[in-house]
Amino acid sequence: MTDRPSETMPATGVLFVISSLSVGGTERHLLSISRALRARGWKVAVCCTGGEGPLADDFRAAGVKVFAAPSARLPAFRRLRPALAAVHLMSVLVKERVALIHFFLPEAYLIGAPLALLAGIKLRIMSRRSLNAYQRKYMVAGFLERRWHSLMAAVLANSRAVLRELELEGARPERLGLIYNGLDVGVQARRSRDAIRAELGLKHDALVFIIVANLIQYKGHLDLIEAFARAADRLPQGWRLLVVGRDDGAGPATKALAASHGIADSILFLGARSDVPDLLNASDIGLLSSHEEGFSNAIIEGMRARLPMIVTAVGGNAEAVINGETGVVVPPRDPAALADAIAELSSDSQRRRNYGDSGRRRMEQNFALGSCVAAYEATYRGLLAGKSPSEITEIHRP
Repeated sequence: MTDRPSETMPATGVLFVISSLSVGGTERHLLSISRALRARGWKVAVCCTGGEGPLADDFRAAGVKVFAAPSARLPAFRRLRPALAAVHLMSVLVKERVALIHFFLPEAYLIGAPLALLAGIKLRIMSRRSLNAYQRKYMVAGFLERRWHSLMAAVLANSRAVLRELELEGARPERLGLIYNGLDVGVQARRSRDAIRAELGLKHDALVFIIVANLIQYKGHLDLIEAFARAADRLPQGWRLLVVGRDDGAGPATKALAASHGIADSILFLGARSDVPDLLNASDIGLLSSHEEGFSNAIIEGMRARLPMIVTAVGGNAEAVINGETGVVVPPRDPAALADAIAELSSDSQRRRNYGDSGRRRMEQNFALGSCVAAYEATYRGLLAGKSPSEITEIHRP
């Protein structure tokens, strides 16, 4: 295998289709992948079905052409947005020389899959990055997604839990593949632990917990507050919890619950932050209390920072965190179990160091960006060469 794509690769190379380029896990993942593919010589473009979003300029700076449906700028035509997005995407497919089209997130998949078929693009790829619980609410969307799977040359999951659901949805086994999320191993905090703690008003010897998750109901922040209320009398004086992420509706209830339990002064709601590595560096224990996940970047970000992780056993969480080796895995929606894990790990500094060091090694070996990008590139090369995903060893997971 050569290090760079062939000179006969079409001008666009690969076109990613996504709903928008907002600041979210999937969007940041796609930005990292796009940058790396560009560095390896691939031509990359991205089409947004719902408008650009704040990361669009970062994509352009990486040499990625960005196409955005104009419907997002026309509020009066909101109900027509899917139709306008479809017309826009079809125009892109007609004008651009697209060899591979790769869909991320349900909206883009639902709109784009049949259009790619009509446009004659043979190499169609879908990436599922979450569990399919949303299909219970949006049943028509779920029905269509299951139908669209048969149109794909490859259907990719980012965890075994997601892979199992795709199998149950009827995706053909030979077209399934698994590519775990990957992070740049070399990313480090820009400021010292003491500096960020001083900025946040944290004592240098305080035990600091951190959860990096937007305040959405399914992220389980209410469970986490209940757990800290139960564990508070077993924690050292001066402990603090950093809550990092934008408020997507669960913020008021979360803050009210903390106040009702008398622990509001121990919790800092920091909102969306661009200095997450610094905040992780200032923390001692990482948390994720989700009710559902595909595969969480927040977990492997914590592992990269050598934090012992306490996570719930949903989706790919337990594929990242090995219980009793790199952290603690507890049942979801169980504040009592979460409280016990918090209290036990808080009282054992040596175990925290051991888990943190093991987690860093595991992240480097299994969830590095280089390995992730190599798997994407192997997928694209394999499909261009006429292989099925089951024949591509980098993504085949029997």
